[in-house]
Amino acid sequence: MIGTLIGIIFALIILGVLWWAVQQLMALVPIAEPFRTIIYVLCVVIMVVIVLWIVTVLLGMAGIHVPRFGSLGFPMTA
Repeated sequence: MIGTLIGIIFALIILGVLWWAVQQLMALVPIAEPFRTIIYVLCVVIMVVIVLWIVTVLLGMAGIHVPRFGSLGFPMTA
């Protein structure tokens, strides 16, 4: 369990540094405002999905069952 917590902390630190770097680079690129907002929202969504996936995997390694989309009763394919 301690290893899981340490893994989550390291993952969040690494993702935080990547988020900071992306924000710094976005400020340097001259992009029109609507496109900048769209890119920012996409970055937020991607980071949230990555964080949830990492936390789910690490909790699964610690023995805590976290249901995924396929086991929630929702079909994975149409």
